[in-house]
Amino acid sequence: MRALLGLIRTMRPRQWTKNVLFVYPAIIFDGQLFQPEPFLEVTVAAILLILVSGSVYVMNDLVDIERDRAHPKKKERPLPSGELPVPVAIASAILIPSVAIIIALLWDPGLAFVLFVYLVVQIAYSFYLKNIVILDVLAVTAGFILRVIAGIVVIQVANISPWLFACAGLLALFLVVGKRRQEYVSLGERAVLTRPIFKYYNLPLLDDMLRMVMTSTFITYVLYTIEVDIVTYFDINLALLTVPFVIYGLFYYMYLIHVKGEGSAPDELLLHDRNLQVAIGLWGLTFVILIYVLPILIAG
Repeated sequence: MRALLGLIRTMRPRQWTKNVLFVYPAIIFDGQLFQPEPFLEVTVAAILLILVSGSVYVMNDLVDIERDRAHPKKKERPLPSGELPVPVAIASAILIPSVAIIIALLWDPGLAFVLFVYLVVQIAYSFYLKNIVILDVLAVTAGFILRVIAGIVVIQVANISPWLFACAGLLALFLVVGKRRQEYVSLGERAVLTRPIFKYYNLPLLDDMLRMVMTSTFITYVLYTIEVDIVTYFDINLALLTVPFVIYGLFYYMYLIHVKGEGSAPDELLLHDRNLQVAIGLWGLTFVILIYVLPILIAG
């Protein structure tokens, strides 16, 4: 039981929120959220992604076990602390993604291909790309884009804009760079010991990257709301009403990073920060009203 609990902890349950945020947008924006069959398809894709991504975290911790033992917080993780035995972790890292991809192959071959590509990219990251400057953050970002694709391939969509992929990728890159920056600042001289890639970074570079990506994310999202054909009333695309929530979320996250010294764990912020939860909730509620409620009111 202790090993099982350690395995679940190593699979990072708090990170599973990523699959909700990045797998479901396609079904929401395509107007199929309340249709049982498409919802089931996307939910299965999210569950299988949770299994595959969780196994990747196990692989990462196996590769980084010695470095994590030198980290002030990561040394408490199940693998470096000994709660999860290494043989159990190795077996789980092999069996869990294999079973998930086989299930996906029987359920939807397109989803199986996306999961396989995701796994290959993340294995490449764990063993190689994480030590190459710039490519390390881009490889993590690719995983988020593949999550969006996973939510698309399992259903028939008619209203998906290419800008959605750009928004998802840039938002992911924004969070990844922000996390890197906070790790670099909080660890100080120990940064290189726990993550060797930090020898290629410095604070000015990470700050410049963060500003550039934040600006690009906002501009891309505005272009998405202008281009996407969701709800137009009096020749105005009402998706623009969601822009204030996005700019607030981006600015507030920068506030958390630069003023509060937080941001090294975006998943924890999402689960505990009330302001972010309200902003994301209002953003999602606005889209649900625009896509599903307003057309009924207009037609009536």
